[in-house]
Amino acid sequence: MKFNINQKDLQESLSYCQNVIERRSTLPILSNVLIEAKSKKLIITATDLDMIFIHEISNVDIIEDGKTTTNSSIMHDIIRKFSTGKKINVQLISESKLQLESEKSLFKLNCIDAQEFPVTDENIDGSEVTINSNGFLKLLNKCKFSISSDETRHYLSGIYFHVTQNDDKKFLTAVSTDSHRMSISKMKLNETIEFEPIILPRKTIYQLCALLENFSGDIKIISKKNKIKFILKNSILTSKVIDGKFPNYVQVIPKNNKKRLQADLNLFQNSVDRVASVSTDKKDGVRFNISKDKLDLSVNNANSGDGKESLSVKFEHDLDISFNSKYLIDVASQLEGENIEIYFNDTASPALIKDPSDFDSIFVIMPMKG
Repeated sequence: MKFNINQKDLQESLSYCQNVIERRSTLPILSNVLIEAKSKKLIITATDLDMIFIHEISNVDIIEDGKTTTNSSIMHDIIRKFSTGKKINVQLISESKLQLESEKSLFKLNCIDAQEFPVTDENIDGSEVTINSNGFLKLLNKCKFSISSDETRHYLSGIYFHVTQNDDKKFLTAVSTDSHRMSISKMKLNETIEFEPIILPRKTIYQLCALLENFSGDIKIISKKNKIKFILKNSILTSKVIDGKFPNYVQVIPKNNKKRLQADLNLFQNSVDRVASVSTDKKDGVRFNISKDKLDLSVNNANSGDGKESLSVKFEHDLDISFNSKYLIDVASQLEGENIEIYFNDTASPALIKDPSDFDSIFVIMPMKG
């Protein structure tokens, strides 16, 4: 195997692989990427057995076909330290050595035979859906921060995707919750699609976000029972889905929250962030003392002190309630307009947060006790 490649193209491909491979794997081969030069293309594959990522590079000069595997993080570290955009000569000089050469640098990396690499691309003969990548990335970003990290309830450690209907319109709807907060976002579908509900794992979600950040156009999604496949222009990501039943989230959405608070989004976000700075423990609630058109925010921590701030808002009631500051900041960072709207019922009930510029997303946050 022998080829010449642009440093930038190889670095990009290997950086995507970094999110897939298991750094502490008991199987050395799973720390490696499969590098395959064939048919005027370079194909790089990474897997952790639950997820397979394949990236194709066509801007490459293949001198000799072949394949091998080498440690992904070491190769990535070297490639990213080469001069940006320079040519790299890559050659398999023996069964166990891969040579990298660029400018005055020369490295020889250990290899494991490609035959030991566990998987290649898997065919999934399920239903195929074509969807806009920007809309799909928006769903992922609006929901990913509410995913649960509680391993005991594995069915909450991902985003639940399903098709919903409102009047005669159909939507691809995404939901995530960790029991303390919930994110719901949807995108309108222009055509009827066959799509079985699935729970997409956290790791797959973050890999998709990385891929879609630099991609625009349509992506194809093929799903069947326990597997799902995403096809982009130069990348394919295949993943297992979470086996479990997502809870009935609709019954958690507050129905009686009539007390609306409206505030400038930037001012609100900055105020919460400043007041929360006094506490090293983010579990300390930010207390909202709200009266007519005025929000008093405060944090009190026995070890570090207290902070207070006032904010002009639109509100017609009196209310005293506390929230986890991180939850508020997470939601605020995903709102797109100039304002934030929070709907309350009473001190003990969850709050409903809306973005006046995005009717397709809502957020629910439980108050803190005490």
